[in-house]
Amino acid sequence: MIVLSEATAQTEPSASASDIKLMTEAAKLLGCKVYYIPQNFERCGTAENALWHVPQFAQETAGIWVGYIPEFQRYVAIYQAALAKGIKLLNTPLEHQTALEFDLFYPKLRGLTPDSVVITSTNECIEASELLEFPVFVKGAIQSQKIQGWDSCVANNLEELLRLTEDLLKFKAGSRGRVIVRKLVKLRHQRLAPNGFPMGREFRCFIYHQQLLKYGYYWDGQDDLKQLTKLEENQVLNLAILASQRLQVPYVAIDIGQLETGEWIVIETADAQFAGLSQIPALELWSKLKDIC
Repeated sequence: MIVLSEATAQTEPSASASDIKLMTEAAKLLGCKVYYIPQNFERCGTAENALWHVPQFAQETAGIWVGYIPEFQRYVAIYQAALAKGIKLLNTPLEHQTALEFDLFYPKLRGLTPDSVVITSTNECIEASELLEFPVFVKGAIQSQKIQGWDSCVANNLEELLRLTEDLLKFKAGSRGRVIVRKLVKLRHQRLAPNGFPMGREFRCFIYHQQLLKYGYYWDGQDDLKQLTKLEENQVLNLAILASQRLQVPYVAIDIGQLETGEWIVIETADAQFAGLSQIPALELWSKLKDIC
């Protein structure tokens, strides 16, 4: 398996940078061939230039991209440039987009995840609030602003919804022009993040072609809630597999959370090439991935 990695010594320290480094090192330890690529086209200009050092493979070889969430056009460009070299990334551009963009995966997961409305302007806020009622959770099509705290994600009235929608539309990398207004649900939790965000009982599952590779607790640190009974484990994993079957995306990360009532729901999904490890050991995940690919 070929790995295209964005791990570089010049990258500023962050949780994402740490995960990318860990996954890259795990891939190397397991014998995968790693080629480093830049995080953007600012200096190299094109995807072909970014992959200039990657050799031509005589037979089509599975490839995986380890890096930061790219703009869709960048994913398309790298996918096509890699394919021209004989490397086929695990997810096509459409599969990548389906796993990552909320308004594309939501119709496939309806009933497994809280009711949501997609809007593209502040003019649609009134209708969205009438459909879901306050308070509501607000996020971009790609990412939320939970790193900034609870108040950056939850609107208790129309004024707050208008403000959050306007802010998210300016956050182009996270919204891509779409804001998601979601029914606010209460997740079971024991801890709050330093910014006050509830650290809900949530698990990340890495799945390849509807087969579980590894799963782990979403949040860092010690938490009694990360221990699952056998029944709970079956509930979490069965829901994750069901969601992956509906999505039909080869390599996907699916986050499963537990409501205060005990019910399990799908929180969101992602292209697993760009998903953080949570509490999953990198070497164990990559060992399973290498074997199954």
